[in-house]
Amino acid sequence: MSKAAAQLIDLPCADESIGREMARWLSHLGAERRLSPKTLEAYARDLRQCLDFLCTHWGERVTLARFAALETSDIRSFMAMRRSDDISGRSLMRALAGLRSFGRFLEREDKGTDNGKGKARGSLGALSAVRAPKVAKSLPKPIQITAAKRLTDADERAGETRETWILVRDAAVMALLYGSGLRISEALGLKRRDVPRPGEGDVLVVTGKGNKTRMVPVLQNVLELIQDYTTICPHPLPQNGPIFVGARGGPLSPRIIQLTMERLRGALGLPDSATPHALRHSFATHLLSRGGDLRAIQELLGHASLSTTQVYTGIDSERLLEVYASAHPRR
Repeated sequence: MSKAAAQLIDLPCADESIGREMARWLSHLGAERRLSPKTLEAYARDLRQCLDFLCTHWGERVTLARFAALETSDIRSFMAMRRSDDISGRSLMRALAGLRSFGRFLEREDKGTDNGKGKARGSLGALSAVRAPKVAKSLPKPIQITAAKRLTDADERAGETRETWILVRDAAVMALLYGSGLRISEALGLKRRDVPRPGEGDVLVVTGKGNKTRMVPVLQNVLELIQDYTTICPHPLPQNGPIFVGARGGPLSPRIIQLTMERLRGALGLPDSATPHALRHSFATHLLSRGGDLRAIQELLGHASLSTTQVYTGIDSERLLEVYASAHPRR
């Protein structure tokens, strides 16, 4: 049983029966649905907040029978209360998704219907009737080309006290993220055998989400940066081991690259949106702005759906409108 599930067994706002079902539900999500610990913690927190609200709203502890008698107005009142706390629409969507998941679990266990009133709708019906809040779509924020190139230059950190090989390693990782549009997990998941030497190849086979592999082109100057790093790395880099290693020789943590980016964006005057993942956005945006084919960019990024890639057309259109507004003679 997960830590999140164990915390829900004893709740002051609910009786033991609902506490037990909540613990079983979270264990089910972790073991069978393979949800991450962070997602389980978020669902647990959302459900606790809902139970606390219902306890106050109804003036009594929450039981399975009372929860099965949920009305749509109860859920809307809870969502309004959470909205008054100034939480985002995305967080509200997650909370509603978690509550619906719990309702479905109870119905599968024959504990989620309000049979006492002759209804088969139960709590899930009330939860399903509530419309999910709208979430404002935000465009990815790419980094300008000049700044992206500077992020891949180890000399930008020449004043730091870190060992040279670490500075060169970080520059090589940044260059790979920007030059091939990789996710940070994909870059750090590469084994040495996966990366050709300069002049011996120009393609990487990358394992992405869902354990799917794809072929991604890699620039020769990026391969040269990687070779510079492997040449001076003090740790052994076996062919079957990760090509990027940490200070002690183990697999390199994504957090190290995130911290590197934080230091660099401070030195280069970049906004907080300049993260390692923003280099992937920059890769796609800069390709598109230079006439790249949207379907080809989808394949390079490993997106399952073209609609996911189409968000970058919005970025490019926004840039064109800015140029038009600043340069048109009739502005």
